[in-house]
Amino acid sequence: CELDNACYARAMHATKILDDAKTFKSLEEATQKLDFLVATSSIESKTDKRHLRNPVLLEDFSQTIFDAKGKIGLVFGREDYGLFNEEIAACDIMLKIPTSESYLSLNLSHAVTIVLYSIYLRGALIPERRRAIGSLEKKKLYEFFAQLLDDIDYQPHKKEHTKILFKRLMGRAIPSKWEYHTLMGVLSKTLGTIKQKKRKKGS
Repeated sequence: CELDNACYARAMHATKILDDAKTFKSLEEATQKLDFLVATSSIESKTDKRHLRNPVLLEDFSQTIFDAKGKIGLVFGREDYGLFNEEIAACDIMLKIPTSESYLSLNLSHAVTIVLYSIYLRGALIPERRRAIGSLEKKKLYEFFAQLLDDIDYQPHKKEHTKILFKRLMGRAIPSKWEYHTLMGVLSKTLGTIKQKKRKKGS
């Protein structure tokens, strides 16, 4: 959308935010330099078995987000129909703002205000935390997990579902560097053992 005089009039003392605003052609382009992505949606899964829209509540999110490393991206949906499933799948976690059952969806401006204010309040109370992993480390972790599914001949029709589950687990946990290296060590050892046993079986 175009930023006109009405936008600047409503921005009041926050016109610098409008001056610094950037427009991108896609979510992928907008988030390529970000380390941790948080989707927001009022539509959640009806069962824990469906991991794509299994949300973290705002209160829990605001307590753990400061463990994340690097640049964090908050991904809000369109005013009329929110985020598509593939956009939510691209994010590390999905966030839900608790609302009344009679009014499940919030206006976009209200949702942004509530989330940012919650983060601001929590940030004023929380001291500096441990070092968490960045986007490159997460990518490597997900690659190792995907390789493990391949090596154990995991059911093909369940692979994507299980990858999303693992991504959501890591998104909620926000593992530290130490936890990351420990987990990578376990996965690496497991992959090596499987490969060795397959080699022996083939010979």
